Amino acid sequence: MKTNYYHKIIFLIIFASTCISLKAQDVTLPIDLKTVLKLAGANNLTIHEYQLKYQSALADETRSKEWWLPVIYAGASTHYLNGSAMNTDGKILTDLSRNNFWTGLGVAAEIDFARGKYETLAANQRAEASRFYSDAEKNQIVLSAVHTYLELQAGQQKYLLLQDLVLRADTLSQQIKTKSDVGLLYESDYLLSQSNFNHLKVLMLQADAERQKHSAHLVRILNIDELILLISIDSALVPLTMSMPVTDTLTFKNRPEYSGLVAELESSQTLRTRADRGMFQPKLRVGLENGAFGAIINSIHNTFQFNATLLWQIPLSRIISKGDLKKMDVEILLRQNDIAQFENQYRMETSIARAQILNAQQQMSIANQALSSATEALNQALARQNLGTAKPFEVFQAQEFVLRAQVDLVHAITEYNKAQFTLKVARGETL
Repeated sequence: MKTNYYHKIIFLIIFASTCISLKAQDVTLPIDLKTVLKLAGANNLTIHEYQLKYQSALADETRSKEWWLPVIYAGASTHYLNGSAMNTDGKILTDLSRNNFWTGLGVAAEIDFARGKYETLAANQRAEASRFYSDAEKNQIVLSAVHTYLELQAGQQKYLLLQDLVLRADTLSQQIKTKSDVGLLYESDYLLSQSNFNHLKVLMLQADAERQKHSAHLVRILNIDELILLISIDSALVPLTMSMPVTDTLTFKNRPEYSGLVAELESSQTLRTRADRGMFQPKLRVGLENGAFGAIINSIHNTFQFNATLLWQIPLSRIISKGDLKKMDVEILLRQNDIAQFENQYRMETSIARAQILNAQQQMSIANQALSSATEALNQALARQNLGTAKPFEVFQAQEFVLRAQVDLVHAITEYNKAQFTLKVARGETL
């Protein structure tokens, strides 16, 4: 309880001092993991780009459904000829003067049944692929934001530890100076204490620069005011507990990337079917118009006409060389290869994440033991120093060991938490 209370006080001190001394940033913004998860999914520009791509794919799907809609036209046309023309039996007539005029309303349509059946389905499958890729990109962006936030939290924790150690080193240095002034210690002891004090201040500034760097990266990911310095209010850096199943049988199919690749494969297969079987589907051309027709100036009479054709087009290249079918077959094989590669990638990602979790657990255990030993050694060194039986460098060294153990623990917890989120995304779960 005392440790938690002490950390809270230190956190308030550093938060207040940051707000006062900050020059590069105009505003500080307290933030926690929950807020990061919310903002990363809502404000990120890359996610917005993929959402726009999905909207574009939906527009293509809508356009593919318009294959049967006719074109309506209205207006006027004229034709004038003067001189020679050929009549129906091939004779040339000279000194002709011909003019005609038409105005009215018409409808024309070309209906490709193969296009309506297959291309609409392929466009729908491509839209589905785009949606899955959008979901996958969102998950990766949110994961990146979480990792950056955890690094920010770790940098801030290191800064707090160093600030506390700087305060202790300053107090110790002043005590050594007092004893040095009355001849109980050498002046060199005081100089060493000052050197240690300044060294710790440099480390504290480096930790401050590190947390500001992570803040800037997180600001970019969350797409918020770039002048804002983010301050983690999750003051307690603790290992996060998440479920980790023993096996991941077929969970790669939960990944939106896999669903997107399958949808693209199905789209390619649909287009292959269209190219193979679609040529047996006819095309229907229909035209209808009604209007006035005659000379430009007079003799205008009503004219109505209707034209319709039903055609089967079978290109000889499809029978002889089949080049377009071969190309589509290769495209399908490439899509299948992409799926196989993704399965390998999935196994690699989950394997690495699991290994990182287990490794970080071992690091946390060792770092906790080291911190306990170093803290006890520091307390004993301080007690002996107060009694005058310990050299100052012993206290400095004990402080350094405590700091190392604390930083090791912060690093281990951060890597453990990052690996937990990484495994969650790798298994196809949504953040």
